[in-house]
Amino acid sequence: MARPRRSDDTRALLIEEGAVGLLANGYHGTGIKQVLDKVGVPKGSFYNYFDSKESFAQAVIEHHSLCVQRNLAAAFASTPDPLGGVRAFFVALTEDFVAADFTGGCLIVNLGGELEGSEILRSALSAAWAAWRDGVAGALRAAQEQGAVRADIDAVDLADLLLESWEGAVIRMKIDRTVDPLNKCLHRLLDDYFRP
Repeated sequence: MARPRRSDDTRALLIEEGAVGLLANGYHGTGIKQVLDKVGVPKGSFYNYFDSKESFAQAVIEHHSLCVQRNLAAAFASTPDPLGGVRAFFVALTEDFVAADFTGGCLIVNLGGELEGSEILRSALSAAWAAWRDGVAGALRAAQEQGAVRADIDAVDLADLLLESWEGAVIRMKIDRTVDPLNKCLHRLLDDYFRP
């Protein structure tokens, strides 16, 4: 397999550092210069990789979406049943929040609350949310077929409910600095409301 060109490596490093900055400081609080400095790229070189800060943020969102999809696939592969895979995914997120001392949150939701004026970024965020939701819905649909999840509500609707509830729990986690809201969310939905 061919080794990526240096420019591909640099673009990937900028995206990864951008994800860190956007998660910690938001879109408006993340300066292109600070990202370039962290990666060691001259300011004038930014436009060799991205047309604008908006296209840069779009690339970060798309990268984040691919990471979420990879993490979903890994969680689903880690357990013999689809509902266990859904739980494993969210437990791993919970462990990440603890390791990060209850900071960060979800890049999609953090940026979604900040970027109402950009149609390009709204569209990228919507696509990222849909990919995450569809991955969870696929597992829930498989769990419905096994009789482990109620079948009277569409799997997509259940996935939306889970993700929307999870994101609210993430906000409470950050405010109260505890994973209790996350655990309650999973217990109330996966162990109760979603059961047949």
